[in-house]
Order: sequence, then structure tokens, then C-alpha cells
Amino acid sequence: MDNTTKIRVIYADTDAMGIVYHTNYIKWFEVGRNELMRKLGIDCAEMGNNGISLPLTKVGCHYLLPARYDDLLIIDTEIDYIKRASLKFNSRIWDEKKQNLLVEGYTVHACLNGKGKVSRIPPQILEPLIKYKDKGE
Repeated sequence: MDNTTKIRVIYADTDAMGIVYHTNYIKWFEVGRNELMRKLGIDCAEMGNNGISLPLTKVGCHYLLPARYDDLLIIDTEIDYIKRASLKFNSRIWDEKKQNLLVEGYTVHACLNGKGKVSRIPPQILEPLIKYKDKGE
């Protein structure tokens, strides 16, 4: 299964120097993560409507090369690990030809139930994640 998402840099994503502002990469990690989950059949909006959330608990980002206005970027997203009540995604953002790695990083998420308490990842979310991860190894 394809784990890539393409995104074009818009002017609002850049700073006064014409370079992508650093926090936008974190936003694009989310875009890649949500698209991967959508491809796995996990509806994030429905998940929220059912009282399940996966809030970000940790993020790391290593900036290697800048992106600029109108660049087409490729976001690669993969699942690093899945635990009982948390999971980690790794992200890489490339130039459009995938010749230059611009940014690499990760996000860690806890699973919360409708009462805001840490809980096990429900089977309807866990099963497609595990199935996908097992195919990649």
C-alpha cells in the first residue's frame, strides 16, 4: 500500500525569507498520518464521534534542507510501533523527485477514551494498523 502523500507549498506556508516555516512540517506529518489511516479504512472523524482520540504526546523533527513556495513535496509516513495504548509514526518529507530528504521526524500518540482517560487502542483501529505494519516488515 502506498504510504505517500503529495502536498504543494503555498505562500502562507513560508516565512519572510521565502522558506517554509518550521512548524508547517509538523502539520504535514499530520496530513501524511491522516492519509495513511484513511487508506487503511480508519475514519478519524468517525473515531472522534465515537469518543476515541489519538492526541499527540511527543514530536521530533530534524530539518535537513529547506522547502520553498510552490515546491511539490512528498510525505512518506510509516508506523514505527504500536503498543497497547499508544503508537508512533515516522515521517519523511522529500522534494518532488524524491532525490533530497528535506525533513525527517516522528509523532507519538496516546489513545484516549471518551472520558479523556488513556485506554487500549480499540480493535477497529488496532487491527488495520497491525495488518499494515506486519506487511511492511
